[in-house]
Amino acid sequence: GHTETYASPGISSDSMLGLRIILVSSSLSDRDQSLFLSADEGATFQKQLVPFSVETLLFHPREEDKVLAYTKEGKLYASSDLGRKWTLLQERVTKDHVFWAVSGVDADPDLVHVEAQDLGGGFRYITCQIHNCSDNTQTMPFAGLIDHGSLTVQDDYVFVKATTTNQTKYYISYRRNEFVLMKLPKYALPKDLQVISTDESQVFVAVQEWYQTDTYNLYQSDPRGVRYSLALEDVRSSRQAEESVVIDILEVRGVKGVFLANQKVNGKVVTLITYNKGRDWDYLRPPSTDMNGKPTNCKPPDCHLHLHLRWADNPYVSGTVHTKDSAPGLIMGAGNLGSQLVEYKEEMYITSDCGHTWRQVFEEEHHILYLDHGGVIVAIKDTSIPLKILKFSVDEGLTWSTHNFTSTSVFVDGLLSEPGDETLVMTVFGHISFRSDWELVKVDFRPWFSRRCGEEDYSSWDLANPQGDRCVMGQQRSFRRRKPTSWCVTGRSFTAALTARVCPCRASDFLCDYGFERAPSSESDANKCFANFWFNPLSPPDDCVLGQTYTSSLGYRKLVSNACEGGVDPRQSPVRLQCPLLPPRGLQVSIRGEAVAVRPGEDVLFVVRQEQGDVLTTKYQVDLGDGFKAMYVNLTLTGEPIRHRYESPGVYRVSVRAENMAGHDEAVLFVQVNSPLQALYLEVVPVIGVNQEVNLTAVLLPLNPNLTVFYWWIGHSLQPRLSLENSVTTRFGDPGDVRVTVQAACGTSVLQDSKVVRVLDQFEVVPLQFSKDLDAHNPNTPEWREDVGLVVSRLLSKETSIPEELMVTVVKPGLPTLADLHVLLPPPRPTRKRSLTSDKRLTAIQQVLNAQKISFLLRGGVRVVVAMRDVDTDSPSLGGGGGYWAVAILFVSGLFAVGAFILYNFAPTKKRPGRTVYAQMHNEKEQEMTSPVSHSQGVQSAIQGDHDLSIFGGDTHSDGTAHPISTPSSTRGETEAREP
Repeated sequence: GHTETYASPGISSDSMLGLRIILVSSSLSDRDQSLFLSADEGATFQKQLVPFSVETLLFHPREEDKVLAYTKEGKLYASSDLGRKWTLLQERVTKDHVFWAVSGVDADPDLVHVEAQDLGGGFRYITCQIHNCSDNTQTMPFAGLIDHGSLTVQDDYVFVKATTTNQTKYYISYRRNEFVLMKLPKYALPKDLQVISTDESQVFVAVQEWYQTDTYNLYQSDPRGVRYSLALEDVRSSRQAEESVVIDILEVRGVKGVFLANQKVNGKVVTLITYNKGRDWDYLRPPSTDMNGKPTNCKPPDCHLHLHLRWADNPYVSGTVHTKDSAPGLIMGAGNLGSQLVEYKEEMYITSDCGHTWRQVFEEEHHILYLDHGGVIVAIKDTSIPLKILKFSVDEGLTWSTHNFTSTSVFVDGLLSEPGDETLVMTVFGHISFRSDWELVKVDFRPWFSRRCGEEDYSSWDLANPQGDRCVMGQQRSFRRRKPTSWCVTGRSFTAALTARVCPCRASDFLCDYGFERAPSSESDANKCFANFWFNPLSPPDDCVLGQTYTSSLGYRKLVSNACEGGVDPRQSPVRLQCPLLPPRGLQVSIRGEAVAVRPGEDVLFVVRQEQGDVLTTKYQVDLGDGFKAMYVNLTLTGEPIRHRYESPGVYRVSVRAENMAGHDEAVLFVQVNSPLQALYLEVVPVIGVNQEVNLTAVLLPLNPNLTVFYWWIGHSLQPRLSLENSVTTRFGDPGDVRVTVQAACGTSVLQDSKVVRVLDQFEVVPLQFSKDLDAHNPNTPEWREDVGLVVSRLLSKETSIPEELMVTVVKPGLPTLADLHVLLPPPRPTRKRSLTSDKRLTAIQQVLNAQKISFLLRGGVRVVVAMRDVDTDSPSLGGGGGYWAVAILFVSGLFAVGAFILYNFAPTKKRPGRTVYAQMHNEKEQEMTSPVSHSQGVQSAIQGDHDLSIFGGDTHSDGTAHPISTPSSTRGETEAREP
């Protein structure tokens, strides 16, 4: 079966313990996964069954037998004996966000930093020991929830980010102290932040600001990683697999402070280099001749060298640029000459003096491996075809030799060197065919060298920037390298750094402090720093505490790790000022979890934060809106939430007032307390005329006045119509079927219902009434009204032989029980002219209704008779049928279009001044919804209906009895449910 190989960190040959190797088997024949363990550099292996499926292994950086295993189920296990026994540490762990303790920073070497999901679904940063990681022994260095995949532990720093109410904040902990906000320029408004480097007590981050899409801005920090200054704008970025971001910036290993970056401006990508940690950037100087000695005709300022700065997808080959700590000054990269970087050009260039001068060595991209401190450079062509030849150079790329490393061509998968910088042994591994096993070929360069190098075999070179200035990062540094003519081995004891002499400080050794920017380079005072418009240098810092002192910045700070002494100091002698008593500013109150809608009886945790101002002498007056009031001190300092519980629905005004001798601030939060919605029913007349006003009503259970938002979608429109009312009116301009959809949203609860309305040019409406016995059996629910309408249409169809699909009976909400019969025209027949079918149908309907042939039985044998209704009086009497019919005949014969005489108004009640109409809810066996009309309220004539937007509901008062849990001084109080 397939295996994956994991090896512990490099162990010197002097170690009594050999290299640790764990092979992870994925054989399908094994029921449990197997590990093959070796403590003697692979000489022998011991098989060990494990009851979980390993996805990744992480060795301890210093203690070889300690290892962490991350499983495919998201669990984290630990072993202290090289995988023989395992202990479950944590479940629901985020992949690739597990970190061992950092030596010299974490006091306990067995500490593990983990990002894990809690039972509530949020992600937290926790730490624990590998021997005991129970809930009681875990610690949470960051108090709140963090964003998924945001934990990073690197050197002295820990990074997390937390998003609340659509605002993302980035936090940092320096040497495991308390987390503080990372201070970027105020209006950077980052969309994303990536940590680039944490070397030499400084953080480099790439920030995608609000206006950027495929570029990032590079910032560098102070030693604590808190305050950031701009280093370079518009660094190119790209998206890779699994949505990971790749930013075109590379830290050159071997010489501190040197970075390469690709800047994208106006669609053009150019390569820049810095020797002083981003304070100044320059183009790469192009070579005057190519690899064949021909002139390149590439001269600044129109032409430079540009390099691809891509990481390799394969970890066993070099990327497009290769550097190494043990070979300072040696850089090999793929790119091109010209005015900008060209994607398809990958010529290979080399520099041995850290970018001061460059030479072309190949016309195509190669994978690179440095051996013996760069004394041997191995290159294999990056190609998809099999190879048997490698190239190597022993004079820093001046000349190249070829070597057949195998008799059979192989597809090269990677290059490996043995542990140790002095090694001259490498391994090429690959496969002969896609179905074959790996082929490993060892290449030993030791026979090429007969002796070790002496002092006479080395020459020195001085580090300088492109302008030839040797004072780089405050010192003149010299390195030594083997002479091209000396064929000898440098060995393990070789040290490249030769001398370092401190330089006097100059303006270029300082950069602009946080809140300041450099003047444009075209101006005479290009080294001067000016305060941003949003920054007041005289203001005390946010963490300034009364009784302490602070230093007001003049706009400059020395580059971190810069070694210059004396000379010019633009910082001058900063004056230390006393921290004043600051008034509270930026006071915020929120509910943990960032919700503003909760349910009655639910525990609510109020969190109070203060961005600026003194907290030690500030008092906080809290009013939770339901009668609970309390006074706190140190409320924002402790971070402890206020626990409370609202018993009754309503809207509660929560206020916090912070006050000290210097001033005050106030924060307000409106909390919606509501029960979840249970049912929603859309009532709408199923048939309506073109351009006739129609009422749409959403019947809701339970009714939450002033707390529910209704979204109405009419037809194919994607833009909803919003209302706080449960009823709206509209018109349909074209005939056809129109779908109407309503959503009711109350807090986090959302329900939906949908109906289809038939819009017609012509149809008749016959008003109906029922015998009084029906009112006593009317529960006033939509389903009941639908059933009554269906039985009336069915009975009329049976007695008149009119197709049932041409009659729609709509029972109106409220009492007395009334209905309208919609008589539709039959489908047109092209072979026949239109006849007086409508008159005949109406006559037939009149006859059966007058003859009292339409009736149905209720529970208990009560018979209900259906009759025609007098539209003038809406009288419930059954004796006025003759007078009504005359009106109906006039309507049918004199009018062709609907709506001129009889208008169907679905809002049955006209609001009276000073009176509020509520929906009545009934419970019979199951909870059902009712129209917003009670049995005791009259029904207005449809003809007299009001066609404005109808609102059912009104102000309500509820008993807001709350039982705060956090303090014993909680009280009861009346709370008014206010409109939002």
